Amino acid sequence: MPPDTHRAEPHQEQHDRRNPAFAHSGGATLDEVVTGTNISDLNHREPQFRQDEEELRRIVDLIPQTIVVLNSEGKVIYGNRVMLEYTGLSLDELRANDFRDRVFHPEDVERLREQRRQALTHPVPFENEQRALGKDGKYRWFLVRYNPLLDEQGRIVRWYAAGTEITERKQTEEKLRYVIDTIPTLAWCNLPDGTNEFLNKNWHEYTGLSREESHGWGWQAAFHPEDLPALMEKWKGMLVSGEAGEIEARLRRRDGTYRWFLVRAEPFRDEAGKIVRWYGTSTDIDDRKQAENKLRQDEQELRQLIDFLPQHIVVLDKSGSLLQANKTMLDYNGYTLEEMKGRGSEDRIRRELHPDDLERVQSEHRAGLSRGVPFESEKRLLGKDGRYRWFLFRYKPVLNEDGHIVGWFATATDIEERKHAEERTRNENLALREQIDRDSMFEDIVGSSEALRRVLHQVAKVAPSDSTVLILGETGTGKELIARAIHKRSKRADRAFIGVNCAAIPPSLISSELFGHEKGAFTGATQRRLGRFESANGGTIFLDEVADFPPEIQIALLRVLQEREIERVGSNKAIPVDVRVLAATHRDLNALVAEGKFREDLLYRLNVVPIEMPPLRERVADIPLLVDYFIHRFGKRAGKKFKTIAKKSLQLFQVYDWPGNVRELQNVIERAVILCEGEAFSVDETWLRREPPVARSRTSTLDGVLVNQEKEMIESALAETHGRISGPSGAAAKLGLPARTLDSKIKRLRIDKYRFTVVPRAS
Repeated sequence: MPPDTHRAEPHQEQHDRRNPAFAHSGGATLDEVVTGTNISDLNHREPQFRQDEEELRRIVDLIPQTIVVLNSEGKVIYGNRVMLEYTGLSLDELRANDFRDRVFHPEDVERLREQRRQALTHPVPFENEQRALGKDGKYRWFLVRYNPLLDEQGRIVRWYAAGTEITERKQTEEKLRYVIDTIPTLAWCNLPDGTNEFLNKNWHEYTGLSREESHGWGWQAAFHPEDLPALMEKWKGMLVSGEAGEIEARLRRRDGTYRWFLVRAEPFRDEAGKIVRWYGTSTDIDDRKQAENKLRQDEQELRQLIDFLPQHIVVLDKSGSLLQANKTMLDYNGYTLEEMKGRGSEDRIRRELHPDDLERVQSEHRAGLSRGVPFESEKRLLGKDGRYRWFLFRYKPVLNEDGHIVGWFATATDIEERKHAEERTRNENLALREQIDRDSMFEDIVGSSEALRRVLHQVAKVAPSDSTVLILGETGTGKELIARAIHKRSKRADRAFIGVNCAAIPPSLISSELFGHEKGAFTGATQRRLGRFESANGGTIFLDEVADFPPEIQIALLRVLQEREIERVGSNKAIPVDVRVLAATHRDLNALVAEGKFREDLLYRLNVVPIEMPPLRERVADIPLLVDYFIHRFGKRAGKKFKTIAKKSLQLFQVYDWPGNVRELQNVIERAVILCEGEAFSVDETWLRREPPVARSRTSTLDGVLVNQEKEMIESALAETHGRISGPSGAAAKLGLPARTLDSKIKRLRIDKYRFTVVPRAS
């Protein structure tokens, strides 16, 4: 409540009272506003006025707040019952000049006097918080709201003050102030109008401003003059919107040094949603700002350096949209950076790329961004001269501290001349390959028998996929030939085909041969060496005689098939490889698994698509074609030309058992070509002599008889089931054997199971 002015009330006269008035207990009228109108003719109404005033006073006495009425000079003229009971004073004591000194806390008196002086100058409603002494000798906090009563000329007639006790709230605030004082950062509390109410201890210690200097709007003195306008504009905007916010500004330290701070403010609302306080913190960010400035300077220098590089350089965001491009790139395509950024990523790629590269490059681009690892892409870019040139783009992800991709950095190198050279080399290689295809047996498979056609049909089916293939067959049947045919017809045909003869490599060197080794991995390892798998990366590896792998290599191969990665000898770093595995063996892997010499899980991994090469004795119809092919090939090499083939020799070829299969046939013909004289081709029949069946019979043992009986039983079961092995009606069920065991026996006994298969005739 405004403090007393210690001035006496003006002399009372009988005039027209145009504002509500109260009467004290002695009956004196409290309204002292004089209007200058003689009301002697209205004396007969005075009893009614007094009655109304008395009723109004009784009503005010019932209000649970402390109510005080003051005159225009700020002197108390009335206090309601609650006020009198709280202070323990009489109405006359309330009216005394020393009332405020007796009732209000000494620390609040001067502040209240200043508020009274301002209120007399600007008669508008206001409120303050003050402590009042109760009759129990204790001070309690009150929120007092003052409202002026004005006459028709706008002059103050009365002040009405209503006080609500807020002691508990102030105690809570005191606790909160204590908490804020203990916060290690700079913290503060402002009133709803934006003026400061409280700054914590750290703030005062940092700025060196006292509580008196920083109170109200005094805190502005601590901020840098250049930052203060923006700070105040932001702060006033928050006061209007009532929304939380933050701003960066420089705060002066007590030694005069300015440092950057991040100032954050949050409104605190009461239950009705009204803002009653603003709480905020100021956090030192000077080191961060200095780092940002240094980074901007470094970026500018780097930008200038990049602009002078002869390569095209672009910076993309994590989704692939363009952020930056250097001067070399812009000069090539003739666009400004804004024009390039104004287009979407897909639209820009379509406009810049050669139409023939579009689909491939878009696919590579999407796949590379999704994998999140460095990748490359070759593409033709349109220049401002209207011509396309080849470029090699290398993309590398930019990672933040958490390892997340925040962007991409790409460089492009002009490879136009290299691509022309590759084109020339490709054409030369194509001509050379055509010559090799005509001259080398390893590029063609000769024959037209039913058994071979079945194999080639399987090759055509499996070649386009990346599935692992296990090629089975006797020695010399052409298993590597089939592997090369699969590779040649696959998507990897233009990449490496690496063949490995597992049986020819010493066990101690197999691991190094397949997976490579690091320098110093073992005695003699003087430098790093890439293994066959790394050499075949992107292509195909053919593992011939895979059954000869020792156990530790079987485990390593299983990991390659499962994880698609290897480890060099002497290193524990996993290296990813993209290799298609083709394997071959002439041995019975099921039998080796049963004997514990081959891992069953590796067999399952290898045996995804099995292809069985028939022996030459089951391809008798192909022998004339093979003979003619080999005679032509070796004759050309030896400078000989044969016009005819001896009929007897051809018959010998067709009845011979060929235990060495096609390889044996090849060797016999090469020998004959060298030794033959004249234009007729023939062979010495002693080269193909076999022991008579009788001799074999005489040397037969009991085991041999049992083998023959076993073979007859299996062939009989196959005939009954039309070549079907597995299933309820298959040969395995009839013989009481597992299907896998029966299949192994069929291979061991060299039974042609396909001759029992019934093939429907074409209509």
